[in-house]
Amino acid sequence: MSLSIGLWTIRRARAEEMPTLADIYLTVRRTTFTWVDPGRFHREDFSTHTKDETLFVCHNEDCGIAGFLALWEPENFIHMLYIRPEFQGQGAGTALLNALPNWPRRRYRLKCLVKNKRALAYYEAMGFEVSGFGASPEGDYKDMELVTTAGRIR
Repeated sequence: MSLSIGLWTIRRARAEEMPTLADIYLTVRRTTFTWVDPGRFHREDFSTHTKDETLFVCHNEDCGIAGFLALWEPENFIHMLYIRPEFQGQGAGTALLNALPNWPRRRYRLKCLVKNKRALAYYEAMGFEVSGFGASPEGDYKDMELVTTAGRIR
């Protein structure tokens, strides 16, 4: 099953796409998390970090896969939302979020690194609010939760 949203088609990832998703994961981490030694990021991290998660891809016929979202369904936790740098700001991330089951009524959660200011601003614009704080090897993060009022994002 796939869902078309604007220029993008969202569907579950296929097994043969995992190497492409691993490349996106590695590239985006190395280009975004500039405060972390890039040697700490490895292509093999992807399969370990997404174990047992539901993966959705965003693509179109002209450009292929623009990015992906990894969801830990038991806790409505958006573990990853990674968009190739050349497609950031073109609606791919928003299409992935809008394709989630019961979006925006379900109270999805995520963590966002404090130093990732662009992502923090994006999630706030999408209706996420800070619900807590924590620390990880990549730096401090904010726990965020999708806040809705009467079925609409605030």
